[in-house]
Amino acid sequence: MANAATTAKTLTFVIPAYNMESYLDRCVNSVLSAKHTADIEVLIVDDGSKDGTLEYAQKLERNNPGIVRAIHQENKGHGGAVNTGLAAARGMYVKVVDADDWVDPQAINTVMDTLRAQREAAEPIDMLVTNYVYDKVAKRHKHTVNFRRVIPAGRVLGWDDLGHFGLAQYIIMHALTFRTQVVRDSGLKLPEHTFYVDFYYSYQPFPWVRRIQYLDVPFYHYFIGREGQSVQTDVMIRRVDQLRLVNRLMTEATPERGTVPKGLYRYMIHFLAIESSVTSVFLILSRDKANYAKKRELWDAIDAYSPAIGHDVRGKLMSRAINLPGSAGRWLVRNGYTVAEKVVGFN
Repeated sequence: MANAATTAKTLTFVIPAYNMESYLDRCVNSVLSAKHTADIEVLIVDDGSKDGTLEYAQKLERNNPGIVRAIHQENKGHGGAVNTGLAAARGMYVKVVDADDWVDPQAINTVMDTLRAQREAAEPIDMLVTNYVYDKVAKRHKHTVNFRRVIPAGRVLGWDDLGHFGLAQYIIMHALTFRTQVVRDSGLKLPEHTFYVDFYYSYQPFPWVRRIQYLDVPFYHYFIGREGQSVQTDVMIRRVDQLRLVNRLMTEATPERGTVPKGLYRYMIHFLAIESSVTSVFLILSRDKANYAKKRELWDAIDAYSPAIGHDVRGKLMSRAINLPGSAGRWLVRNGYTVAEKVVGFN
């Protein structure tokens, strides 16, 4: 294959990194485990780290010229780091990999072969969906999330070809690889200094996506259990206002019924109901009366944005359950969450 510095890039990996010096090696090495790397680009976006993240990223750049680039910026949060990576990406496709996560060394070759084939396609796919693995600390059995029951694998699809997603099933950032131009055409800009922007990343560009392909391979390993991780319950309660901001942005990104394919509208309503319910759960778990009022405001804001969208979102089973009235409804939500946490065990 041609020299890495001059070869057109098929896939850009954007790696947002804040104080991730001890994790970068595993993450970057997993990306570089592909059989051929000349058309892979790795952008490590150091988000104003206080440790040696930047220096280590620069070392990786020196060791992998033309493939790895270290980018430094003042701290802007996860969303700000992703924005920087998206703007700098030179690959035809782009995938975000958090610095404490990694990709599967077997699956990466299948993914790259699939994306390389799109380089010559008259109508390349806009989005690739792959499976992801919950790699929880000290947990021997690793749960893999797949989409084989709702997305036929191995062929190009439109939104109307997708099946009905399960009650709590949705496509998160870890499962997504976008065509870079699609993301840029969508005008996606993630809010800075905000957690949980992966919900918005996995939602806002979808009306610009026309052609989809699913590979039934465990491409992404999602590391769970690191101290202070943003998905821990107590952390999510403290940052619940950031979930509310993401919910507002998702609401405003939701197209009206009839303006997009039926399958896309159905999925986006499904996902908005899930995110609205997730945010509501943590408002309830806070046991703060002010947050109970914020929960009502969240649902009222969806109705105010669009009565039709509000009607469709409220009609979902999860939405109805989360809005059971009074203290008895909140008790059911809190106990339901405790049971789910023990059974699923992801957080």
